[in-house]
Amino acid sequence: MPLTLRVILYPFIILLGLLTIGVAIALIVLVLTYPNLPSLEVLTDYRPKIPLRVYTADGFLIGEFGEERRAVVAIQDVPVVMKQAILAAEDDRFYQHGGIDYLGIMRAAGANLLGGGKRQGASTITQQVARNFFLTGEKTYTRKLYEALLSFKIESNLSKDQILELYINQIFLGQRAYGFAAASQIYFGKPLKDISIAEVAMLAGLPKAPSAYNPIVNPKRAKLRQQYVLRRMHELGYITETQHEAALKEPLVVKRELADFAVHAEFAAEMARQITAERFPEDIYSRGMKVYTTLIKAEQEAAYNSLRKGVIDYDRRHGYRGAESFLDMKDFKSDQDEAIDESLQDISDTGDLIPALVLAADAKQIKAYRKGGEIVLLSGDAMKFAAKMLDDKAPPNKRLKRGAIIRLIKDDKGGWQIGQLPEVESAFVAVSPADGSIRALVGGFDFNRNKFNHVTQAWRQPGSSFKPFIYSASLEKGFSPNSVIADEPIVIPASQTGAQAWQPHNYDGKYEGPMKMRTALAKSKNMVSIRILQSIGTHYAQDYTSRFGFDAEKHQPYLTMALGAGSVTPWQMVTAYSVFANGGFKINPFIVSEIRDEKNQVIARSSEVEAGDEAIRAIDPRNAFMMDAMLRDVTIYGTAAKASVALKRQDLAGKTGTTNEYVDAWFCGYQATIAGCAWVGFDQPKKLGDKETGGAAALPIWIGYMSRALKDVPIQLPKAPEGLISSGEGRDRSYIYAENAAKERPPEEETPSPEPKPDLTSPPSD
Repeated sequence: MPLTLRVILYPFIILLGLLTIGVAIALIVLVLTYPNLPSLEVLTDYRPKIPLRVYTADGFLIGEFGEERRAVVAIQDVPVVMKQAILAAEDDRFYQHGGIDYLGIMRAAGANLLGGGKRQGASTITQQVARNFFLTGEKTYTRKLYEALLSFKIESNLSKDQILELYINQIFLGQRAYGFAAASQIYFGKPLKDISIAEVAMLAGLPKAPSAYNPIVNPKRAKLRQQYVLRRMHELGYITETQHEAALKEPLVVKRELADFAVHAEFAAEMARQITAERFPEDIYSRGMKVYTTLIKAEQEAAYNSLRKGVIDYDRRHGYRGAESFLDMKDFKSDQDEAIDESLQDISDTGDLIPALVLAADAKQIKAYRKGGEIVLLSGDAMKFAAKMLDDKAPPNKRLKRGAIIRLIKDDKGGWQIGQLPEVESAFVAVSPADGSIRALVGGFDFNRNKFNHVTQAWRQPGSSFKPFIYSASLEKGFSPNSVIADEPIVIPASQTGAQAWQPHNYDGKYEGPMKMRTALAKSKNMVSIRILQSIGTHYAQDYTSRFGFDAEKHQPYLTMALGAGSVTPWQMVTAYSVFANGGFKINPFIVSEIRDEKNQVIARSSEVEAGDEAIRAIDPRNAFMMDAMLRDVTIYGTAAKASVALKRQDLAGKTGTTNEYVDAWFCGYQATIAGCAWVGFDQPKKLGDKETGGAAALPIWIGYMSRALKDVPIQLPKAPEGLISSGEGRDRSYIYAENAAKERPPEEETPSPEPKPDLTSPPSD
């Protein structure tokens, strides 16, 4: 063989031999490895971790609990443009390759070689599915081999659409979001089917690096990534030039808070979670269970907004307290520095109270950088609330100046004005007196700031809002709404109380002499309530009020019980007032109607008992009827008269309550179809302020809710039950038990209980 031929042939033979050996080794590895690859059952029987979800009765999501925020979507329900954006960003040859894109590998290798380093990757969607379901993130040749082999196995067992569906539902996209359906809700607050091309491109850019391209954390990087995806979509012919240009110009409104639910019902959702966890303690945060509450979306929304407005209005009545905190302006290069927005991200929004950084401030104008990037200029009425904190005499740590953190809130016309985080707290709960279903519940001003549920956990003095239960007890002792009782000063000597002498007084310090019981309740006369309690006996009253659901031990048998010196929760109060609303039945409020498993099968359902069942009767129907009449007087011409004026109806009933030194403000009331209770006070009890009565602080919250809850409800007045005898006409019309008609007696004085009472200070009443 000629030398030249041998020089050419021998290297070729050696190369061919090495290639043969390599192929043989590869085949051996394949034969040995492929059978040991994991089963694809996890893919063919895909069961992702679905969080526990809580809904209103009318099907709106109000809560989600689980490590992974996920919403599974079928491939046919994914918008075409979303699929196209994913392919453009991650794997444009997905429907052509068999799991490994060799052309993509060569293209990436060439780009990296020319670029002088690793710049591009060529991982296909199939490889990402293999990695996400079966492999770790380590970068080794062994892992790469398994990834390639798994990709081939996946491609040979699943269709392309099945693989893409798995990818769309499983991929991590930041903010605890797994899958594009969940990410659409979390970043844009809308379902996948409703997002725009610009939003689609933003989401499609996330898989490459969820942290680096997170539009909440890194908006500029996210924008650059979005522009790349849009360009690729245009190059691949998925969108037109016009669509490309429009998408580039479209401003993206990214949600910066994790609360992406239809309405604020965080306290109710947490209650539902606790109930479910107690009933089903295993895997409730990954099984995909659904909990349906009794809340009505429109009413919950009304309750939330009304409580927020009531608290903010109260807070504004008591003045501006100054800057919330300060940032060191030396940390920022300019007033438009992106670092400002990053600093403000650490300060949470509290509903509609948005944090902002003061850039400049004087007596005429405040210039502020609002969280989100907007520069806001405030002048005139918009800054009037904070005027005293612009003065040089204001405390340095509260004065509004460059670097101060403030809160902005929209006024009724949509303009920004100065606001502040309230210090006072509040609670509101509404229930159906017919069956006990909770229709609205707001446990505090802001769940994220204070998770203490004031509806169920706050034990407070009820003040005069407790008087109706003393009055109800008296009706069983022979009194009637027209019984005349003296509104005159009274002194209980120390020899009778066992402690110091007690001299209670009326709220306004005025005494009107003998008056009818119904008038005394409407005007909330303390002296009348005390004399009624003296007559019927404190121990009898203590026992009787427990019929309404109150804890007897929290209402000791002393005369101060007539003025609401015991302890109650708003939950107890709304339960108790429901007895008057439904004709005398004690319903048990409940907030969860049913729980469904991952297959949407009902696994638990509430077993409520409806009013009308004599087994749950608490008081005589005649008693409930007369109390209803007296409590309607309160809302027509008494301390809550603005309720009937504001709502323009005569079938409202209820009672205001204010405790000693204006510490607690209440209004509990009802219409035949719904009962509600509002409370306002500080967590660490202190004075709300002069004239901050139940009628001033709490009643507006109740009115705000009822204006929506009773919008389409006709006026309903109860019919007198049998066994009553009526007298008088019009407003003077009254009733008495038939058996007591001939023996109605004036109140008789009773010697007060001899047990000592540590605090006999009289709570004023409104």
